[in-house]
Amino acid sequence: MNKIRSSLPDALAGITDGATIMIGGFGDAGTPFELIDALAELGATNLTIISNNAGTGEEGIAKLIKLGRVSRIVCSFPRQPNATAFDARYLAGELTLDLVPQGNLAERIRAAGAGIGAFFTPTGFGTALAEGKETRKINGRDYVLEYPIFADYALIKARRGDAHGNLVYHETARNFGPVMATAAKCTIAQVAEVVPVGAIDPEIVVTPGIFVKRVVEVRPHSAAREG
Repeated sequence: MNKIRSSLPDALAGITDGATIMIGGFGDAGTPFELIDALAELGATNLTIISNNAGTGEEGIAKLIKLGRVSRIVCSFPRQPNATAFDARYLAGELTLDLVPQGNLAERIRAAGAGIGAFFTPTGFGTALAEGKETRKINGRDYVLEYPIFADYALIKARRGDAHGNLVYHETARNFGPVMATAAKCTIAQVAEVVPVGAIDPEIVVTPGIFVKRVVEVRPHSAAREG
């Protein structure tokens, strides 16, 4: 029952070439930078990454892209002002992009965790994003059918966790972590603090331990990395 891992490499053990990996975060908030750095060191390639964006600068997901480890990315915002790594790989034809509106992305991930087979959404109807997809008019409004998004692994960041895998988050760092934890075969959480089982009030647990396979403590180096 003890899900605590002693090191980042130990937490990532088993990730191989071709894996599909969800990575939490919105901008820097909630991004598991240390897990991503350890994933880069691991050397796995031909990865499919599912995240809100394609990273910024040369950190996080952008680092994986620059190293050529990512062959496909599913995200909402690939091109931020300093997303040079994405631009270079994508324009060279070395990276496939699946662009998904942010609300659809969150709901498709949530649907995977909730066991929803598919759902209709008005977002994207009448645009290139709906091409080839089933559509339906419901109560006079046009909808597009979207399917769940699953992953082999989810890398997320939380504020506190215990040996059973129960997690609480730091303010807006909560973002994609809770839904991603439910949609992956193996969820790996880096936490700023490991606390004893029972120290987290059950009433405030956001991600129950049943959804988390591994927990690794990574103390924040600065207030900026608290989230």
